[in-house]
Amino acid sequence: MAELLSVRDLRVRFHRAAPGRCAVDGVSFSLEEGEILGLVGESGSGKTVTAMAVSGLLPRRQTEASGSVTLAGRELLHCTEAQLRAVQGSELAVVFQEPMTSLDPVRRIGPQVEESLRAHTRLSAGERRQRALEAMAQAELPDPEALCRKYPHELSGGMLQRVMIAAAIVSRPKLLLADEPTTALDVTIQAQILALLKKLNRETHMAILFISHDLHVVRKLCRRVAVMRRGRIVETDTAEALFRAPREDYTRQLIAAIPTRDRRLLPEEPGEEASL
Repeated sequence: MAELLSVRDLRVRFHRAAPGRCAVDGVSFSLEEGEILGLVGESGSGKTVTAMAVSGLLPRRQTEASGSVTLAGRELLHCTEAQLRAVQGSELAVVFQEPMTSLDPVRRIGPQVEESLRAHTRLSAGERRQRALEAMAQAELPDPEALCRKYPHELSGGMLQRVMIAAAIVSRPKLLLADEPTTALDVTIQAQILALLKKLNRETHMAILFISHDLHVVRKLCRRVAVMRRGRIVETDTAEALFRAPREDYTRQLIAAIPTRDRRLLPEEPGEEASL
Protein backbone atom coordinates (compact mmCIF):
# COMPACT_ATOMS: atom_id res chain seq x y z
CA MET A 1 0.00 0.00 0.00
CA ALA A 2 1.12 3.55 -0.71
CA GLU A 3 1.88 6.04 2.02
CA LEU A 4 -0.97 8.52 2.51
CA LEU A 5 0.05 10.59 5.54
CA SER A 6 3.58 11.41 6.60
CA VAL A 7 4.38 13.31 9.81
CA ARG A 8 8.06 14.13 10.30
CA ASP A 9 9.72 15.74 13.32
CA LEU A 10 6.53 17.59 14.28
CA ARG A 11 6.95 20.14 17.06
CA VAL A 12 4.19 22.33 18.45
CA ARG A 13 4.64 24.98 21.11
CA PHE A 14 1.93 27.22 22.54
CA HIS A 15 3.02 30.83 22.94
CA ARG A 16 1.94 30.91 26.58
CA ALA A 17 3.94 27.81 27.46
CA ALA A 18 7.24 27.98 29.31
CA PRO A 19 10.25 28.63 27.06
CA GLY A 20 11.42 25.43 25.45
CA ARG A 21 8.27 23.51 26.47
CA CYS A 22 6.61 21.78 23.51
CA ALA A 23 3.17 20.17 23.56
CA VAL A 24 4.40 17.95 20.73
CA ASP A 25 8.13 17.32 20.63
CA GLY A 26 9.62 15.67 17.55
CA VAL A 27 6.78 13.32 16.58
CA SER A 28 7.15 11.21 13.43
CA PHE A 29 4.82 8.56 12.02
CA SER A 30 3.18 7.52 8.76
CA LEU A 31 -0.17 6.11 7.69
CA GLU A 32 -0.78 4.02 4.61
CA GLU A 33 -3.81 4.19 2.35
CA GLY A 34 -6.65 2.22 3.91
CA GLU A 35 -4.85 1.71 7.22
CA ILE A 36 -6.21 2.33 10.72
CA LEU A 37 -3.53 3.69 13.07
CA GLY A 38 -4.19 4.23 16.76
CA LEU A 39 -2.54 7.14 18.55
CA VAL A 40 -2.86 6.45 22.26
CA GLY A 41 -1.72 8.06 25.50
CA GLU A 42 -2.97 9.56 28.73
CA SER A 43 -4.59 13.00 28.89
CA GLY A 44 -2.00 15.69 28.18
CA SER A 45 0.31 13.38 26.23
CA GLY A 46 -0.01 15.48 23.07
CA LYS A 47 -2.14 13.20 20.93
CA THR A 48 -4.98 15.68 20.35
CA VAL A 49 -2.53 18.50 19.57
CA THR A 50 -0.89 16.16 17.07
CA ALA A 51 -4.27 15.49 15.46
CA MET A 52 -5.02 19.23 15.34
CA ALA A 53 -1.69 19.87 13.63
CA VAL A 54 -2.39 17.14 11.07
CA SER A 55 -5.89 18.47 10.38
CA GLY A 56 -4.80 22.11 10.20
CA LEU A 57 -6.96 23.11 13.18
CA LEU A 58 -4.18 24.53 15.35
CA PRO A 59 -4.79 28.21 16.16
CA ARG A 60 -1.88 29.75 14.26
CA ARG A 61 -1.82 32.95 16.30
CA GLN A 62 -1.37 30.95 19.50
CA THR A 63 1.09 28.30 18.39
CA GLU A 64 4.40 27.72 16.66
CA ALA A 65 4.69 24.54 14.61
CA SER A 66 7.66 23.07 12.79
CA GLY A 67 8.43 19.89 10.94
CA SER A 68 6.39 18.43 8.11
CA VAL A 69 2.86 17.05 7.64
CA THR A 70 2.09 15.77 4.15
CA LEU A 71 -1.15 14.22 2.91
CA ALA A 72 -0.90 12.43 -0.43
CA GLY A 73 2.30 14.39 -1.05
CA ARG A 74 0.77 17.79 -0.21
CA GLU A 75 2.38 19.77 2.61
CA LEU A 76 -0.25 20.90 5.13
CA LEU A 77 1.65 22.31 8.09
CA HIS A 78 2.99 25.37 6.30
CA CYS A 79 0.39 25.96 3.59
CA THR A 80 -1.93 28.96 3.46
CA GLU A 81 -5.34 28.97 5.13
CA ALA A 82 -7.01 28.97 1.71
CA GLN A 83 -5.03 25.86 0.71
CA LEU A 84 -5.99 24.22 3.99
CA ARG A 85 -9.68 24.93 3.49
CA ALA A 86 -9.49 23.20 0.10
CA VAL A 87 -8.32 20.01 1.83
CA GLN A 88 -10.38 20.11 5.04
CA GLY A 89 -13.68 18.34 4.57
CA SER A 90 -12.78 17.04 1.11
CA GLU A 91 -9.60 14.96 1.43
CA LEU A 92 -9.40 15.04 5.22
CA ALA A 93 -12.26 14.99 7.73
CA VAL A 94 -12.48 15.02 11.53
CA VAL A 95 -14.88 13.47 14.04
CA PHE A 96 -14.63 14.82 17.59
CA GLN A 97 -15.58 13.43 20.99
CA GLU A 98 -18.61 15.66 21.62
CA PRO A 99 -20.89 15.96 18.58
CA MET A 100 -23.08 18.57 20.27
CA THR A 101 -20.14 20.99 20.29
CA SER A 102 -19.59 20.44 16.55
CA LEU A 103 -23.20 20.61 15.36
CA ASP A 104 -25.20 23.84 15.11
CA PRO A 105 -28.15 23.42 17.50
CA VAL A 106 -30.46 25.69 15.47
CA ARG A 107 -29.90 24.05 12.06
CA ARG A 108 -31.51 20.85 10.85
CA ILE A 109 -29.40 17.73 10.45
CA GLY A 110 -29.67 17.46 6.65
CA PRO A 111 -27.99 20.78 5.75
CA GLN A 112 -25.24 20.11 8.27
CA VAL A 113 -24.40 16.75 6.72
CA GLU A 114 -24.31 18.46 3.30
CA GLU A 115 -22.02 21.27 4.45
CA SER A 116 -18.73 20.02 3.01
CA LEU A 117 -20.39 19.27 -0.33
CA ARG A 118 -21.64 22.85 -0.44
CA ALA A 119 -18.10 24.10 0.22
CA HIS A 120 -16.10 21.73 -1.98
CA THR A 121 -18.30 20.66 -4.90
CA ARG A 122 -20.52 22.14 -7.60
CA LEU A 123 -23.27 19.59 -7.03
CA SER A 124 -26.85 20.78 -7.32
CA ALA A 125 -29.06 20.97 -4.24
CA GLY A 126 -30.74 17.73 -5.24
CA GLU A 127 -27.43 15.96 -5.78
CA ARG A 128 -26.10 17.19 -2.41
CA ARG A 129 -29.26 15.93 -0.74
CA GLN A 130 -28.89 12.51 -2.33
CA ARG A 131 -25.22 12.23 -1.33
CA ALA A 132 -26.12 13.23 2.24
CA LEU A 133 -28.82 10.55 2.39
CA GLU A 134 -26.36 7.97 1.09
CA ALA A 135 -23.75 8.98 3.70
CA MET A 136 -26.33 8.76 6.49
CA ALA A 137 -27.32 5.31 5.29
CA GLN A 138 -23.63 4.32 5.25
CA ALA A 139 -23.41 5.54 8.84
CA GLU A 140 -26.32 3.18 9.62
CA LEU A 141 -28.73 5.94 10.60
CA PRO A 142 -32.38 4.82 10.43
CA ASP A 143 -34.74 6.69 8.09
CA PRO A 144 -32.31 9.35 6.80
CA GLU A 145 -35.13 11.28 5.11
CA ALA A 146 -36.86 11.87 8.44
CA LEU A 147 -33.60 12.57 10.27
CA CYS A 148 -32.66 15.31 7.80
CA ARG A 149 -35.58 17.37 9.14
CA LYS A 150 -34.69 16.92 12.80
CA TYR A 151 -32.53 19.16 15.05
CA PRO A 152 -29.52 17.88 17.04
CA HIS A 153 -31.33 18.03 20.39
CA GLU A 154 -33.86 15.51 19.10
CA LEU A 155 -31.23 12.75 18.68
CA SER A 156 -29.40 10.53 21.16
CA GLY A 157 -25.65 10.75 21.69
CA GLY A 158 -24.99 7.64 19.61
CA MET A 159 -27.11 8.91 16.73
CA LEU A 160 -25.40 12.31 16.88
CA GLN A 161 -22.02 10.63 16.59
CA ARG A 162 -23.28 8.75 13.53
CA VAL A 163 -24.45 12.08 12.08
CA MET A 164 -20.93 13.45 12.58
CA ILE A 165 -19.48 10.40 10.84
CA ALA A 166 -21.95 10.86 7.96
CA ALA A 167 -20.95 14.53 7.65
CA ALA A 168 -17.29 13.50 7.65
CA ILE A 169 -17.59 10.83 4.95
CA VAL A 170 -20.08 12.59 2.66
CA SER A 171 -17.23 14.06 0.57
CA ARG A 172 -15.44 10.69 0.51
CA PRO A 173 -12.19 11.83 2.15
CA LYS A 174 -8.95 9.88 1.98
CA LEU A 175 -8.29 10.30 5.71
CA LEU A 176 -10.56 10.43 8.74
CA LEU A 177 -9.22 11.75 12.05
CA ALA A 178 -11.31 10.35 14.88
CA ASP A 179 -10.48 12.11 18.15
CA GLU A 180 -11.90 10.12 21.10
CA PRO A 181 -15.15 9.52 19.15
CA THR A 182 -16.52 6.90 21.56
CA THR A 183 -15.44 8.24 24.96
CA ALA A 184 -18.77 9.90 25.81
CA LEU A 185 -20.85 6.86 24.78
CA ASP A 186 -21.95 3.87 26.80
CA VAL A 187 -20.16 0.59 26.14
CA THR A 188 -22.84 -0.89 23.86
CA ILE A 189 -23.03 2.20 21.60
CA GLN A 190 -19.23 2.44 21.72
CA ALA A 191 -18.95 -1.07 20.26
CA GLN A 192 -21.42 -0.14 17.50
CA ILE A 193 -19.46 2.96 16.52
CA LEU A 194 -16.19 0.99 16.43
CA ALA A 195 -17.84 -1.62 14.22
CA LEU A 196 -19.14 1.14 11.95
CA LEU A 197 -15.68 2.72 11.58
CA LYS A 198 -14.18 -0.66 10.77
CA LYS A 199 -16.90 -1.31 8.17
CA LEU A 200 -16.39 2.10 6.53
CA ASN A 201 -12.65 1.51 6.40
CA ARG A 202 -13.17 -1.88 4.77
CA GLU A 203 -15.80 -0.71 2.26
CA THR A 204 -14.36 2.68 1.26
CA HIS A 205 -10.63 2.11 1.88
CA MET A 206 -10.61 5.35 3.89
CA ALA A 207 -7.60 5.58 6.21
CA ILE A 208 -8.31 6.41 9.86
CA LEU A 209 -6.12 8.03 12.50
CA PHE A 210 -7.87 7.00 15.71
CA ILE A 211 -7.01 9.06 18.81
CA SER A 212 -7.75 7.55 22.22
CA HIS A 213 -6.56 7.18 25.79
CA ASP A 214 -8.12 3.70 25.89
CA LEU A 215 -5.90 0.86 24.72
CA HIS A 216 -8.80 -1.58 25.01
CA VAL A 217 -10.71 0.38 22.35
CA VAL A 218 -7.63 0.86 20.16
CA ARG A 219 -6.83 -2.85 20.33
CA LYS A 220 -10.25 -3.71 18.90
CA LEU A 221 -9.96 -1.37 15.91
CA CYS A 222 -6.39 -0.62 14.86
CA ARG A 223 -3.77 -2.61 13.00
CA ARG A 224 -0.90 -0.48 14.31
CA VAL A 225 -0.59 1.63 17.45
CA ALA A 226 1.68 4.56 18.36
CA VAL A 227 2.00 5.31 22.08
CA MET A 228 2.54 8.93 23.13
CA ARG A 229 3.90 10.28 26.39
CA ARG A 230 4.83 13.88 27.23
CA GLY A 231 4.65 15.01 23.62
CA ARG A 232 6.70 12.18 22.16
CA ILE A 233 6.02 8.80 20.59
CA VAL A 234 7.68 6.23 22.83
CA GLU A 235 6.64 3.05 21.02
CA THR A 236 5.06 2.01 17.71
CA ASP A 237 4.12 -1.53 16.76
CA THR A 238 1.30 -3.69 15.53
CA ALA A 239 -1.55 -3.95 18.01
CA GLU A 240 -0.90 -7.68 18.41
CA ALA A 241 2.83 -7.22 19.17
CA LEU A 242 2.20 -4.26 21.45
CA PHE A 243 -0.11 -6.27 23.68
CA ARG A 244 1.95 -9.45 23.53
CA ALA A 245 5.34 -7.90 24.30
CA PRO A 246 5.35 -4.13 24.96
CA ARG A 247 8.87 -2.74 25.01
CA GLU A 248 8.29 0.33 27.19
CA ASP A 249 7.34 0.42 30.86
CA TYR A 250 4.83 3.18 30.09
CA THR A 251 3.04 0.96 27.57
CA ARG A 252 2.93 -1.86 30.12
CA GLN A 253 1.39 0.56 32.62
CA LEU A 254 -1.31 1.58 30.11
CA ILE A 255 -2.15 -2.06 29.44
CA ALA A 256 -2.23 -2.81 33.17
CA ALA A 257 -4.66 0.09 33.64
CA ILE A 258 -7.31 -1.60 31.44
CA PRO A 259 -10.04 -2.88 33.77
CA THR A 260 -9.83 -6.65 34.29
CA ARG A 261 -13.22 -7.20 32.65
CA ASP A 262 -12.15 -5.32 29.52
CA ARG A 263 -8.91 -7.27 29.31
CA ARG A 264 -10.88 -10.53 29.31
CA LEU A 265 -12.91 -9.17 26.36
CA LEU A 266 -9.88 -8.37 24.21
CA PRO A 267 -10.16 -10.21 20.87
CA GLU A 268 -7.59 -12.66 19.64
CA GLU A 269 -6.74 -10.67 16.51
CA PRO A 270 -6.20 -6.92 15.97
CA GLY A 271 -9.30 -5.14 14.77
CA GLU A 272 -11.57 -8.10 15.59
CA GLU A 273 -14.57 -7.08 17.65
CA ALA A 274 -15.12 -8.47 21.10
CA SER A 275 -18.62 -9.28 22.23
CA LEU A 276 -19.84 -7.05 25.02
